[in-house]
Amino acid sequence: MTKKTLVVVESPAKAKTINKYLGSDFQVLSSMGHIVDLPKSRLAVDVENSFEPDYITVRGRGKILEKLKKEAGKSKEVLLASDNDREGEAISWHIQNAILKTYPNIEIKRIVFNEITKQAIKESVKHPLLIDMQKVNAQKARRVLDRIVGYYLSPLLWQKLKKGLSAGRVQSASLKLICDREEEIVSFIPQEYWEIHAIFSKDKKKFKTKFHKYNNKKPELNNESETKHLLKELQKQTYKVTDLKTIERIRKPQAPFTTSKLQQDSSNQLGFTTDRTMKIAQTLYEGVDIGKETIGLITYMRTDSTRISDLALREVRDYIQSKFGKDHVPKSPQEYQNKKGSQDAHEAIRPTSVDRTPESVAQYLSPEQQKLYSLIWKRFVSSQMSNARYEQTTVEITGGKAVFKVTSSKILFKGFLEVYGTPYEEGEENIKLPDLKKDDDTALNELNPEQHFTEPPPRFSEASLVKRLEESGVGRPSTYAPTLATLIKRFYIKRQQKQLLPTELGKLTNQLISQFFPDITSVEFTAKMEELLDKVEEEKLDWVKILKDFFSQFIPTVKHAQEKMSNMKNALDEQTDEVCEKCGRNMVKKLGRYGYFLACPGFPECKNSKPIPLGDCPVNGCTGKLVAKRAKKRQFYGCSNYPNCEFTSWDAPSENSCPECKKPLFYKSVKGKGRILACKNEKCQYEESERKSA
Repeated sequence: MTKKTLVVVESPAKAKTINKYLGSDFQVLSSMGHIVDLPKSRLAVDVENSFEPDYITVRGRGKILEKLKKEAGKSKEVLLASDNDREGEAISWHIQNAILKTYPNIEIKRIVFNEITKQAIKESVKHPLLIDMQKVNAQKARRVLDRIVGYYLSPLLWQKLKKGLSAGRVQSASLKLICDREEEIVSFIPQEYWEIHAIFSKDKKKFKTKFHKYNNKKPELNNESETKHLLKELQKQTYKVTDLKTIERIRKPQAPFTTSKLQQDSSNQLGFTTDRTMKIAQTLYEGVDIGKETIGLITYMRTDSTRISDLALREVRDYIQSKFGKDHVPKSPQEYQNKKGSQDAHEAIRPTSVDRTPESVAQYLSPEQQKLYSLIWKRFVSSQMSNARYEQTTVEITGGKAVFKVTSSKILFKGFLEVYGTPYEEGEENIKLPDLKKDDDTALNELNPEQHFTEPPPRFSEASLVKRLEESGVGRPSTYAPTLATLIKRFYIKRQQKQLLPTELGKLTNQLISQFFPDITSVEFTAKMEELLDKVEEEKLDWVKILKDFFSQFIPTVKHAQEKMSNMKNALDEQTDEVCEKCGRNMVKKLGRYGYFLACPGFPECKNSKPIPLGDCPVNGCTGKLVAKRAKKRQFYGCSNYPNCEFTSWDAPSENSCPECKKPLFYKSVKGKGRILACKNEKCQYEESERKSA
């Protein structure tokens, strides 16, 4: 019997797709991700001996590892095909080590690819590589560093604040950003200011302008009396056009997606969380059955490079010319700079074939897959299209010491806007002006004063937080989604209408860590550590030295915190008016692993606990309260009178009450309407848009 070549990938979906490409001479198996890792129960790092990690087989993966070794022993050779990044390299290294312990003479090689297509897979098999030990060392350094931080900080938080908490480098720095922003918002003092808009006309055609200058200075109107005084002055003047400039502007398309940019646009345009975006992208990458074949529709989705292959560049330029014409293809390809410190192992995220348009594959995709694939396809195609061209006209109208200004843009050539983007950038207005010339007289029709107040900085959304982390150099594309998921899971932050707010637990945790471990929450320090890990991969720095330098400063800080940090246990407990029906005490609002609940302070004598009421049950005539419940790992909402009342809802209740029946309103996504607030009282059925309630 002829021996086969064993190919080991990370996921079963990827194994299924690749198996179809390679044929009967190959066997493709999945490791299900990391098969070896540090144990959860102990430090498992020899800090006295070069920080060598003590790896064990991940719980539940023992049978998988044994099968891989058994099949390797029967194979001609082994090709390790985990993802082409630090984590993937480490996975391959661990599998290689495990196999060689049992079969020391078997030939093991590494293959890498950026997309799961027949051509890419067969090409990678023809050009096998060796394990890149610098990538492995960079991953090892990151894993050990994060284990040291977590091992010493988490128990400290358990001891001083609450069991079940955790701390980490990227996690703690991200939490501090969110908490600092909330402090800015709370401490912000609004300042009054006024603006004046004027409506002028020429030949009976009206147009709107904005008060621009007074006595050659930018106007500062701080109150109503100042504004009224100025309005009287402005009313007296006669006005004419004193300056008119028309220039041509170009607008360049944006680069194809990196991971963080995909997460940002997916959040802003599609409303997907970062975690959801990455899960959907994973399915598009690993393979979709499109009728005649199963194929990866996009390239690898964890990348911070904007580079695309020469082949993909030729294909997209040919496609643009055939679809839109020669004028939509720039003479030279559009070029984009990678941000400083980016990894260039992978291309940007793009469709594996530009000919697989969103419309042509729509019938094979779920609605979410279709939306994300369409976003990726359009961004990639538009990135290599010609610039958009505008004609921008700026007009200044003067009367006495006052100058009003208006800018109007007209599209001359849409270019890439045929595929992706909006005609006007944020803040621009498509104002149609009458035919104006310098020195033309204009009639003042209206003066409209508007009172405003300065606003605090906005809370972070997932998109804006990812953008800030990326700009600051904190973490890597693969870390953003799991970091946010962890912060929410630990109840450090919560989502409220797409905004990220710190909880009281998050604020207190951040306060303690920031006070005693300022480096851990420092964006600058965390970004510096990322740079050092990059240097390990580039063979410019020894991974052990990074850990020695960090550990020598970290341990004295831990000892100081153990001695000086105040005991904050029960600091978040809050007495309520809710009476325990078993012993009569006033119940206490406590924080558990799934959020707040009510508990009797008489514990352990009285062990009564119950969910916090979130409002009245929406069922007409029911006197029960709406409470949060859990089914497996998912939260839902039900009536406290169950089983007498069987009301349940997966939709989350809002803090708003129905204006008609006073029952709670629930957040709900409705096709064609987007996110709405809906009343679930069958006799009411009130609805309003989410924006109206904001």
